Amino acid sequence: MQSLFLFQVQAGFPSPAENDIEKNLSLDDYLIVQPAATFFVRVKGASMQGVGIYENDILMVNRALAPRNKDIVVAVIDNEFLVKTLSVQEKQLQLLPANRNFSNIVLNETRGDYIWGVVSGIVRRYRTL
Repeated sequence: MQSLFLFQVQAGFPSPAENDIEKNLSLDDYLIVQPAATFFVRVKGASMQGVGIYENDILMVNRALAPRNKDIVVAVIDNEFLVKTLSVQEKQLQLLPANRNFSNIVLNETRGDYIWGVVSGIVRRYRTL
């Protein structure tokens, strides 16, 4: 459990810092809405860089959420897990990369393809010790 400060960090011009603590912050409580249905997976590859998902990021995936158009999802295609943006067009499901070096994938349920879960968050470490 860590402290969440009242002040907000400017992404533009600096403002005076405040030392008031708003509350204690548990990342589990803040990020995980449905613990029994939430899993973490590590990203491999570069197909989602255009939406800020990079190799070695950790994705929080909620398997209880119903996937919607434009959700970032983890899908199983040919028994391989992939992260892509879901596109629903006239009952056809496509998985769209966020890198022009990769191709769209049409979801084929007869082949056994399916949406495994919806990405609900991302964890990235900028620096270790």
